[in-house]
Amino acid sequence: MGASQKFALVASVLLLLSGVLLASEAEKSKDSESCNAESKEGCGCQQSRDKDSKKKDAEEPKADDTKPKVFYYKPVKGDTPYKRTNQMVRIPGGTFTMGTDEPIFAADGEGPGRQTKVDPFYLDKYEVSNAEFELFVNQTGFKTEAESFGNSFVMENYLSEEVKKEITQMVAAAPWWLPVDGADWKHPEGKGTSLKGRMDHPVIHTSWNDAVAYCKWVGKRLPTEAEFEFACRGGRENRLFPWGNNLNPKGQHWMNIWQGKFPEENTAEDGYDYTAPVTAFPEQNKYGLKNIIGNVWEWTQDWWTTEHTKDFKDNPKGPLSGTDKVKKGGSYQCTMQYCYRYRCAARSQNTPDSSAANLGLRCAATKLPSYLKKPAKDEL
Repeated sequence: MGASQKFALVASVLLLLSGVLLASEAEKSKDSESCNAESKEGCGCQQSRDKDSKKKDAEEPKADDTKPKVFYYKPVKGDTPYKRTNQMVRIPGGTFTMGTDEPIFAADGEGPGRQTKVDPFYLDKYEVSNAEFELFVNQTGFKTEAESFGNSFVMENYLSEEVKKEITQMVAAAPWWLPVDGADWKHPEGKGTSLKGRMDHPVIHTSWNDAVAYCKWVGKRLPTEAEFEFACRGGRENRLFPWGNNLNPKGQHWMNIWQGKFPEENTAEDGYDYTAPVTAFPEQNKYGLKNIIGNVWEWTQDWWTTEHTKDFKDNPKGPLSGTDKVKKGGSYQCTMQYCYRYRCAARSQNTPDSSAANLGLRCAATKLPSYLKKPAKDEL
């Protein structure tokens, strides 16, 4: 990659950082603890890939539903030594208020609140783990876009001094986000790092295109934004979080977010200063979902738009086309004082080929895959 291309890649990030360029003082919460919405900073790194910088032998990424390379997943005895976390829960469907009339980031398209119908569907109980994604890669030979591009973004707090010395580019508005050569799902912090001790953590550095391929392989799909938000709300109307409005129910942490002054220090009061296992923390609502907010951002099907009306919506699937895809749920880098986007109504966006160290996925399905209907011991 030439110097001019690297500069273009980094400059493009400035246009896509999570919620950073759009918020203003007028869009802050009236609450004194609202995020720093005026700041041109983001708690999620958004990267618009420079296609010309990609390796010549790599395929051009496409935001479509092409089939994965080999075959659909079928349970095989002994196919993984790790505990399976591919279970799904049934979401009953219904009508709810999507969005909010009291947006924290109005420019993100959080409002207005609109009545929205969602049909019953199934959703992964857990975020897709490294162990589950490894099955996909081992059985298909799939290559993620971060691997094809040769780099991905990582927060500098998690990088060694040796790695940081090799990096000459950074994002002016968010200098803690660094493009790290060799960073991908298998090497979360770049060359020389591994998944040791993290197989039950959510897979990261996965693009929307990677997520689509994985979900199709397991006989599932990505949830629509409406489905994700319906599931997040857990049957509660106009609440901030899946369980209600209390950040720490009964004084306990129910999600993995940033504690302390961002970005200088994460005190890890919730037990984690980076990603947490997909099984960590209590079930966040009556649907039994884990980490539907916090831990990592999660992709949805929808193209991004900030233009919404109060008209009734029946199973909306977003615009027919666009530049960015919607992600939901916030991540371990979100905090109320900085990037308050782990609320059910909150949202952000990335280009379909973007990847970062706080971006993962969870799958949905209209019908439960047959291999999950009556799980045998050798399947789970």
